[in-house]
Amino acid sequence: MANKVIITCAVTGAIHTPTMSPHLPITPDEIAAGAIGAAEAGAAILHLHARNPEDGRPTQDPEIFRQFLPRIKDSVDAVINVTTGGAPFMSPEERLAGPLSLQPEMCSLNMGSMNFGLYGALERFSDWQHDWEVPYLDGSRDRIFRNTFQDIEMFLERLGKGCGTRFEFECYDVGHLYTLAHFLDRGLIEPPFFVQTIFGILGGIGADTENLMHMRRIANKLFGDDYQWSILAAGRFQTSFVTMGAIMGGHMRVGLEDNLYLGKGVLAKSNADQVAKVRRIIEELSLEIATPAEARQMLALKGAENVGF
Repeated sequence: MANKVIITCAVTGAIHTPTMSPHLPITPDEIAAGAIGAAEAGAAILHLHARNPEDGRPTQDPEIFRQFLPRIKDSVDAVINVTTGGAPFMSPEERLAGPLSLQPEMCSLNMGSMNFGLYGALERFSDWQHDWEVPYLDGSRDRIFRNTFQDIEMFLERLGKGCGTRFEFECYDVGHLYTLAHFLDRGLIEPPFFVQTIFGILGGIGADTENLMHMRRIANKLFGDDYQWSILAAGRFQTSFVTMGAIMGGHMRVGLEDNLYLGKGVLAKSNADQVAKVRRIIEELSLEIATPAEARQMLALKGAENVGF
């Protein structure tokens, strides 16, 4: 579908903490409202994490997911994409618990173990709302976000083959593309597949234009026409990178997981505001946003009627 751009919205994530923005969705009601608003603004895919409603701590508890996923599904037609990343302090088994119970159309899947530095935020905020926030952020100095070959294979086998879930393959560096190619060669991944190239996370590839071009070249070399390409850039790089990606034929991801701001110094009041902003850019480039039905067709998804919630 030429000129159709899939907008993914990452609604809350596990990177930002409640102190960082009053608009970050925390409770099931807030996450549901944020997701529904993003879908109504034009997001075809909703990438979702769960949080403890009392203090905003990341959780993979399927019962908390079940407090908002059915509401989103009943309200909008967007594809629901559940995280397998959870948070870096969780074991792979903990991270699998929610998705395995929910059996969504899509899940995210990180393609390699990595440093994931969040501690820079400690210099920008004070008067923390909850006791867990500072240790969580500071702990990223000495914490590996684990995604071994064995872990990746477990997710592919149990969620992919076992539940019919397809994946948003999160590639934070060039080596992650080669890891994805390894599993493709082994037959654990089948086209068409969705490659999310991620820029600007401390520990991953930097948000430089040359890196965007290089990741695209290598993905084309490895995968040819077998994949759909999407771009995510953290923080202030979000809008410029997804715009460049759209011009180059890619899809885009926005949302408060990846960036708390709408513009320089202006907090985004909702996920919908970010989606509406990039939708305007897409349409001004004479491109069109993909509907959820078109996204399902492009990514060969199993359909909302075949999920576990």
